[in-house]
Amino acid sequence: MRIVIAPDSFKECLEAPAVAQAIARGWARAAARDELVLMPLADGGEGTTAALLAAAGGRLEERTVSGPLGGPLRAHFAVIDEGRTAIVEVAQASGLQGLPPERRDALRACSYGTGELMAAALDTGVSTLIVGLGGSACSDAGMGLLQALGAHFVDAQGHALRGGGALNRLASFDVGPVRQRLQGVRLLVASDVRNPLLGPDGCVRVFAPQKGASADEVEQLEAGMTHFSLLAEAQGFDIAGFPGSGAAGGIGGALGGLLGGSMVSGIEMVMEATGLASALAQADLVISGEGSLDSQSAAGKVVAGVCRLAQQHGVPVIALAGRLEGNLQALYDSGLSAAFSIARGPCSREDALRDAAVNLAHAAENLARLWHESRQSTNLTP
Repeated sequence: MRIVIAPDSFKECLEAPAVAQAIARGWARAAARDELVLMPLADGGEGTTAALLAAAGGRLEERTVSGPLGGPLRAHFAVIDEGRTAIVEVAQASGLQGLPPERRDALRACSYGTGELMAAALDTGVSTLIVGLGGSACSDAGMGLLQALGAHFVDAQGHALRGGGALNRLASFDVGPVRQRLQGVRLLVASDVRNPLLGPDGCVRVFAPQKGASADEVEQLEAGMTHFSLLAEAQGFDIAGFPGSGAAGGIGGALGGLLGGSMVSGIEMVMEATGLASALAQADLVISGEGSLDSQSAAGKVVAGVCRLAQQHGVPVIALAGRLEGNLQALYDSGLSAAFSIARGPCSREDALRDAAVNLAHAAENLARLWHESRQSTNLTP
């Protein structure tokens, strides 16, 4: 049997390579003779840099930048294609990773550090810049990122603004210096969601609560985003009217609408770069997964992308997840055969994060036993 193991990371817990290795360990305990092909993936969020770097070769560059709440942190970007392309992840400098729930502050969180990473990448002389949008801690519509690249955002008194909670006070902005800096550079914006900037499916109402926003703060952020959108429209920019404009707390709208970046599917880009289609050509089964599998997973996430590609090759897909929630019918329709939670019983969030690798291996071992038993039973049927 040839089993392709192609998961996403389990956010705040395990990176995608560690997830794939845990699944492989468990499967091998029950089916040691199977050929296991490990292909950790990403969708524009955490792990995108590592996946593209592994596929293309290149180097990591590390910098000290501003974290989402302002403190310094070490973050990296990658340079690939013999120095022609750089990859920057929002999650590296402005992500939820490393921010426990009690420290999350959707009003203060800022994307400035991502802009610093982009500036450092541009300084290497690349002609293509890929920005992966998943996993952000901020809801500032990319204001901080743009400021780090040279843009100006000020209130009525001419004071610079910072953080999503300040968008309501925005009086004027100028992104001309950033557009000038990006002349001759192809900007690709890799997103894992297609949510708009505003409205019931927008970035604030859907994602800001995960970033620490209370109900009142959601309303404040939505009003600020709306205000920014109207100011942008007055300057001839559309930051809200296209799929993915709400990605990463509105950074999608900033990069696509203000800077002319091309919106691309993160998972499609990573699957193409890693050669997943070739691996599926001879596969008997694909095991994918992510930390939380829910109704949002069908729109641009790793499992959905794997299912669509595997369906073209007639290969079944089984997903393992830390949590299953909501209606998964859209995933089943796109080719998912089954999904299982790795939880071995009721447990706290802390226990689930701590034991994720062990639980993944345990679930994969049981899955391998079931898979081989079912195949054997099918072969014995007259």
